[in-house]
Amino acid sequence: MVNKVILIGNLGRDPEVRRLENGAVVAKFSVATNENYKDKSGEWQTLTEWHDVVVWRQLAERAEQQLKKGMTVYVEGKLSTRTWQDQDGNNRKTTEIVGSYFRNLSGKREGGEGFGGNMPSADDEYPVSNNYGGKSGGGNMPSEEPPAVDDDLPF
Repeated sequence: MVNKVILIGNLGRDPEVRRLENGAVVAKFSVATNENYKDKSGEWQTLTEWHDVVVWRQLAERAEQQLKKGMTVYVEGKLSTRTWQDQDGNNRKTTEIVGSYFRNLSGKREGGEGFGGNMPSADDEYPVSNNYGGKSGGGNMPSEEPPAVDDDLPF
């Protein structure tokens, strides 16, 4: 089963960052995506969808430093739905994207230096899960190569 979300859109506000009692850092921000279509009369319409994104730990710290309202971002993550109670005791449900990766796609970084097109920068982080039983090195990359797979598939 797969639960994966990929968004490319514009930040609706600066990330809202909180530091929890246990030391964890969480950042929340909204991303707007647009869909353009022609209505029945042939006029172009734009439908804007807002997505709530939550990122944790180092990704939250990076969001706090690098993301600003209006920037175009690429976000990967998963859909997550949680229930909670409002001030009046009513049960509420929220669906949000729990981000595992993001990248600023705007033309310039905050300091004014160019972004380098599609080439990754040293600031880009892509968490790689170590699903093949290797040792966890504590970083974002696996500490050993995945085992070779000997299959009999014809392609």
